[in-house]
Amino acid sequence: MIELAGIGKTFRGRTDVVALTGIDLTVAAGEFVTFIGPSGCGKSTLLRVVADLTDPTAGTVTVNGKTARQARLDQDYGIAFQQSGLMDWRTVARNVELPLELRGWDRRRRRDRALELLELVGLAEFAGSRPAELSGGMQQRVAIARALATDPKLLLMDEPFGALDEMTRERLQAELTRIARESGTTVAFVTHSIPEAVYLSDRVVVMSARPGRIAAVVDVGLGERTDDTREAPEFFARVTEVREALRGRTVVRAEER
Repeated sequence: MIELAGIGKTFRGRTDVVALTGIDLTVAAGEFVTFIGPSGCGKSTLLRVVADLTDPTAGTVTVNGKTARQARLDQDYGIAFQQSGLMDWRTVARNVELPLELRGWDRRRRRDRALELLELVGLAEFAGSRPAELSGGMQQRVAIARALATDPKLLLMDEPFGALDEMTRERLQAELTRIARESGTTVAFVTHSIPEAVYLSDRVVVMSARPGRIAAVVDVGLGERTDDTREAPEFFARVTEVREALRGRTVVRAEER
């Protein structure tokens, strides 16, 4: 779904800033991959490169077998940011309908699709509400529904749960893994939280301090997530592995000794 080869990004100015260098990564269809690293390491920049919101200064990007630009024009991906970005003057359902309205879907068809997605994220009863009437976690679920409206093959998420309280965050993490599993969507997710990265992901991509490089890739291998996943010894072992990778250390798994 995503092919990154030799990606580099330098921001030109009075003093050039090298944000990314030598990024090589392949993300398979249906995979959930999380990017984690210190502040300023280029995680969000890399996501923006994939989304064709900024151009790399080196390397090539392929999304769904196309250039990043063509994938953007074809609306092959949905995107969600830390802030939900909902329009206060539109109802919840009409916020979800927006990408479909821009595509020219007729009113009934886009309404049916919006209600289907609100059912998926557990908010069907709030279709006629305004965003201001919802909690922060509920608004983020609406934003996820909107990102999924066009049935994208890829979902790009930049710290969408970063501003939420811990209980809401954990609930939405579980919701997101369910949605990704049921929809078969590939997810590229940026976070600062090690437990969040481990809970959500098939693989965790650990990035170094600027200029951002891939320091390690941790295969999580926890299978389907449940309420018990966060208490499992394997979960804590993977959290430790990611934490040590962020420190530049390698953990040898028990099964590899």
